[in-house]
Amino acid sequence: MDELERIKKLAGLYDNPHHTEDSIGENLSYVGTQKSQYQKKHNIKPGTDEWFKLWFSQPRLTGENPMPKNK
Repeated sequence: MDELERIKKLAGLYDNPHHTEDSIGENLSYVGTQKSQYQKKHNIKPGTDEWFKLWFSQPRLTGENPMPKNK
């Protein structure tokens, strides 16, 4: 591989822009829709502790369930 080809590869010009190798396997639009529906169903107001937990929890990191009333 010559130097120009190496630079192009390092710049990401040969990578598939739709490839999700670093993805955690979730479609964010589905997750966001579920959270929005949960928020409306349980009348969760923006800015409350419950709202922050719903939108900003990291269940894969902490094991915390952002939607505990869904059981």
